[in-house]
Amino acid sequence: MPDTEISAIICTHNRDIYLGAAIDSLLAQDFAAEFEVVVVDNGSSDRTVEVVAQRSSNYRLKYIFEPVIGLSVARNTGAKVASGEILAYLDDDAVASERWLQTLYSAYQNNSQLAIAGGKVTLLWPEGIQQPRWLSAGLAGNLGAYDLGESIVYINQPGLTPRGLNYSLRRSFLEEIGGFDLHLGRVGKNLLSNEELQMTELALQRGWQVAYLPDALVAHNVSPERLQRSWFLSRGWWQGISECYREQLSGKAGIGQLQRGSERFFRGLYKALQYFLDPAASFDNLVYAYGQIGYLNAAIQGLLSISNLKHL
Repeated sequence: MPDTEISAIICTHNRDIYLGAAIDSLLAQDFAAEFEVVVVDNGSSDRTVEVVAQRSSNYRLKYIFEPVIGLSVARNTGAKVASGEILAYLDDDAVASERWLQTLYSAYQNNSQLAIAGGKVTLLWPEGIQQPRWLSAGLAGNLGAYDLGESIVYINQPGLTPRGLNYSLRRSFLEEIGGFDLHLGRVGKNLLSNEELQMTELALQRGWQVAYLPDALVAHNVSPERLQRSWFLSRGWWQGISECYREQLSGKAGIGQLQRGSERFFRGLYKALQYFLDPAASFDNLVYAYGQIGYLNAAIQGLLSISNLKHL
């Protein structure tokens, strides 16, 4: 499609129960110009091919199989296959509002310095389930929730960067930085993250802009297995590892990581005990402390690798 203005990309791995709704929400977009929907099947072994085939009569839909497992790999593959200058990534378990693409596209059209944009994310809870008492608003962010208000916000703090499940980039920026970093992003069952945070850092360093667009609304399904405390602890662990890797990639690795990680661990543990009577605040800080163990583990491994290299 040479005239494609924007490409919507879904990277999927064994999520056939949600994938159909995600694709349908994109094919039904209220968008004035030409667009396409690219599904990158990242080594799925479920009914993913069937789900896509059921919709193959729609000329907008493209399918590609990427056997190398990894979210960043799949995102880069999607970008190569896509035709549009604007690349909009939607998670396979999310549903886009009908003017999602139009809102994103208009933002890029109106601002030539815009490199990254994403929008508000609400949560879709499983039927009959409400948000647990022990789940804080902060930890709900680990499920994808993202809301910076009802006005457009230009991001200057990487920690506020848009969520990857509702995320778009200008192709020229992605090519400028060499694509998504393969050291970050999920690979199989590990929960490595921080790739969007790193992208924001790179964009700001190069003079680009990053925006939160409240009208680019997406709803994210919360799968039942993510409502276990163990999932959040695992997510915290991998968040710590991801933060350590991100520091290493930006040249901030070293012995100072041990001090920073230790201080944060004890601070989180202290607050978890301090807020014992507040289940949400206590568990939030416990997850934070547990994440620092992951951070310290990765930092020690990094220091040992450097030491081994020096002795070669």
